[in-house]
Amino acid sequence: MEDQELYERAKKRVEKRIGFYIHLLVYLVVNTLLIIINLTKSPEYYWFKWPLLGWGIGLFFHAIGVFASSIGSSLKEQMIQKEMQKRSSRK
Repeated sequence: MEDQELYERAKKRVEKRIGFYIHLLVYLVVNTLLIIINLTKSPEYYWFKWPLLGWGIGLFFHAIGVFASSIGSSLKEQMIQKEMQKRSSRK
């Protein structure tokens, strides 16, 4: 594999992780504000749990997409390297 190709793949993985961390930060800030608004304006009913839960599910799947794909690609790379070694030892 070429250095440029490795660089591009690593860059994409890093960009995906940064995107997830930005998503997480926005989730925390917005939901903190929603909790504060809920507790100050209508403390008799905790409605903040619904956006917290719904958005949390989306955030969970975003995390799975980012971090599980890097685990899978690492495993794939190991398998490719092993296969290449087998092929080169046969020659």
